[in-house]
Amino acid sequence: MGQLFDYLNPAKFFDTYQPFEDINQILKRDLEVVDSDSSGVVRTSTTLSVSLMRRYEKILTDYSDKVSSSNKKFHELSEAMSNEIMSGKFNSDLAEYIRDASERAVLTLDTLRKRGDNFISHEEKGCPPVLAYQYEVVMEGSDLPHPSNYTLLKILPPVGVEINDSYRPYIIIDPRAGHGPGIGGFKKDSQVGVALQSGHPVYFVSFHREPEPNQYLSCVTRSEAAFVREVMRLHPKAEKPVVVGNCQGGWATLLLAATNPDITGPIVINGAPVAPWSGIVGENSMRYNAGVLGGTWIPMLLSDVGGGIFDGAHLVQNFELLNPSRTLYRKYTDLFRNIDKGDKTFLEFETWWGGYFLMQEAEIRWIVEQLFIGNRLVKNEARIEPGRPIDLKMIRAPIIVFASHGDNITPPTQALDWIKETYADVNEIKIRGKKIIYMVHDQVGHLGIFVSSQVAKREHAEVASTLETIESLPPGLYEMRIEDISEDDGKKSFTVSFAERTLDDIDSYDDKLDDEQPFAAVARTSEIQAQFYEGLIRPLIKSMVTPSMAEASRVFHPQRISRAAISSQNPLIKPIEALASEVKKSRVEVDPLNPFLGLEDYVATSTEQFIDFWRDVRDMNYELMFYGIWGSPMMQRFGKNYEGHRTLKTSDELRVLPEVVEALERTETGGLPEAVIRMLILLADSRGSVRRDRLERSNEVLNHCEPFSAISQVERNHVIQEQTLIVRYAQRLAIKSLPILLVTKADRELALKVVHYIVGNMDDMKQDTHKLIDQFHQVLDIPEFNDEVTKNPLVHQKKSLVDSSHHHLQ
Repeated sequence: MGQLFDYLNPAKFFDTYQPFEDINQILKRDLEVVDSDSSGVVRTSTTLSVSLMRRYEKILTDYSDKVSSSNKKFHELSEAMSNEIMSGKFNSDLAEYIRDASERAVLTLDTLRKRGDNFISHEEKGCPPVLAYQYEVVMEGSDLPHPSNYTLLKILPPVGVEINDSYRPYIIIDPRAGHGPGIGGFKKDSQVGVALQSGHPVYFVSFHREPEPNQYLSCVTRSEAAFVREVMRLHPKAEKPVVVGNCQGGWATLLLAATNPDITGPIVINGAPVAPWSGIVGENSMRYNAGVLGGTWIPMLLSDVGGGIFDGAHLVQNFELLNPSRTLYRKYTDLFRNIDKGDKTFLEFETWWGGYFLMQEAEIRWIVEQLFIGNRLVKNEARIEPGRPIDLKMIRAPIIVFASHGDNITPPTQALDWIKETYADVNEIKIRGKKIIYMVHDQVGHLGIFVSSQVAKREHAEVASTLETIESLPPGLYEMRIEDISEDDGKKSFTVSFAERTLDDIDSYDDKLDDEQPFAAVARTSEIQAQFYEGLIRPLIKSMVTPSMAEASRVFHPQRISRAAISSQNPLIKPIEALASEVKKSRVEVDPLNPFLGLEDYVATSTEQFIDFWRDVRDMNYELMFYGIWGSPMMQRFGKNYEGHRTLKTSDELRVLPEVVEALERTETGGLPEAVIRMLILLADSRGSVRRDRLERSNEVLNHCEPFSAISQVERNHVIQEQTLIVRYAQRLAIKSLPILLVTKADRELALKVVHYIVGNMDDMKQDTHKLIDQFHQVLDIPEFNDEVTKNPLVHQKKSLVDSSHHHLQ
């Protein structure tokens, strides 16, 4: 850089001043930009072609089979109708079908009338939780320093179920995504029911319909933290509570655990969209909504029209449009066709589905900006309130994630990708002492994760019964696998195992396409739109909306009108009740072989297929439009600064973390507990998976037998983490130093017997495991045992032997 007087001195001016940049540098820089744009064009072209190919192939495959089946059905019906005409039964069967269909239409309309009455009654009561259990209110969020509309309920056990207050409590957080609370305890066979049947105290985080004035999402998180602390106070002898979060309640549970890492036990996340940018091209269409339908300004506008309140009915309407053939058509045709089986299940579900809840504008805006459009939670940029960032690495408790391939709202990538975005690799998970377990179902849908009896009886039951043993796992990433092994009197028994996984296994659920860059442009555009709306349009909207207009916008929402209009308050509908009563008295079902029932099924199925075809074409156009607009080079440059991912540590940086350095310094420090835990971790690494029966024996030893039970849970977890790091970074020294931890022959024999007992039948072991156990015997100079160790060797140990374990925790 030149000086002032150099430029004022004519003799030096031309040597100092360089007015033109080297033309080669200009061309080089421009070529780099062009090359970058070209790669973006190639990337977008690839995404578009893959999208078109997958969508087209799916439509072609699905509907060619459906059309073929439909044509076959049509020919069968034509033949049946011809036979009817030839036999002279056509008129009588038609008359009988018309009578039957008319009666079913009356009964169906009466059920919709009941639904409308239930809707109005439910609204008048303030939309209480639709739980299948009695409950009592423990705590109100409105009474806290940061008021919220949340409330803590204690579930009262049904007759015949006994609760042990010393057992670990369960706290279930339901989603606040338009609907009301209760889905986690909607049925007897549910998350609530599973925990109650095991004798655990169960609490339910519910919420009222209207939010508190000036309520923010941070108020909700603070309320939930206060609820957990209250549950801990009520159960002082129990371990920290298990917190279960469903759907939107899942990421809310992560917020709770990240901002209050000291208060939760294991957390279970069911179908939670934590990484909303993730997905598979050609499949997951819901993630494109913001880029096609509009960004943050849409919920802002809807909130302003609602007088500062966002109506959850808008969210429910979006869910229904996601699969319209099911929610807007088939649900009602199934009711009509099966009305003689009763309407109890339909009415129970509709009571929950038709309970619409409200949010403050600040709450829905945080959810949209920070999570769904901004993806900031995954990028470690989210702040729950000024000066309070949310770091998912701060969660100390074990995390169990449940996802499903059949979930079209939260696909496995959105439920799991936050793991690979948060941690550099599995080594970092282990270094930080984290235990993350995931399970992916093959086909259950989004709501089925919470309400399916089969899922409750199997997945949720196995997770609940295994939670006690999960804390005995070494830190790491695991996949929980449940397999049917036997069936006795109609009751299946299962085997559960935990297979060690890497971040590559998480990545395998994705399609490996670089398809997330366009979402960054959407995020930036949404932010600009929100600022434009807030500065120029919002004042005008607010000046026009009165409280009565805001209330009217909610009352006249299509979701509410469709229910309230078909209720007993409608004078045209009221007579249906008496008519349905008369129909039931003389009701005679039509012959199941009546060909017009087949025609009814054909029409219903064909209509459903047409709606599905329209939906698939719509989704294809959405996806193509999204990448066509937001995947252009201009838009990719526009959103460049919003792409950023969390900065992850390198292997060298992980190796010098204080946790690793301190653990390696203690390789030769400890006694019987450290030695046994170290050998178990070495064996687990050699197997690559841990079966539940071994885990249960490990849990029995570590939690209920001296000298392990004399150690607190916190200290025990610290020992497990420390030994995991020693095994990971100094495996040879970890084995070689075992004799230093086990000084006496008695200690060495006892430690090996404990290991043999936990490992179980040696015939089931892999060859590598056999070699490792042989190595333990050689290093400790203890001969191989002649017999299997089938009984816990620590059950009858004398205290003097326990005291000689040379256990050091300091």
